Amino acid sequence: MESVLGFDFGTRSIGVAIGNPITGSASALSAIKAKDGIPHWETIQRLIEQWQPERLIIGLPLNMDGSEQPLTLRAKKFGNRLHGRFGLPIEFQDERLTSVEARSDLFARGGYAALNKGAVDSKSAVIIVESWYASQT
Repeated sequence: MESVLGFDFGTRSIGVAIGNPITGSASALSAIKAKDGIPHWETIQRLIEQWQPERLIIGLPLNMDGSEQPLTLRAKKFGNRLHGRFGLPIEFQDERLTSVEARSDLFARGGYAALNKGAVDSKSAVIIVESWYASQT
């Protein structure tokens, strides 16, 4: 397996996680603020330089029936921009219910205080990366 950097795309906040190819697990990094889906690209560049991922995984927001929604196209555009800017291979991973799972896990660990937006987004990115690793075996 390879090292990956995962993203939970959102229009105001983008969760980020770094994957561990040995264990198939991931660790949350700080969420990146975005303005109408546009991130601070220099922050992403620093993360890529620091962690040296071999691939980027972007969560793909889908409706429960698997159909696309308006945010799906924006997430795809974000992924394509990542590829264009940094030249790394990208893959999209179904992210249905990751926010629900992230909120549940964070709440169990720290109650309502743990449910800040950045923490939920980065925890969602962890779930996206770990589900991608699980799908590779």
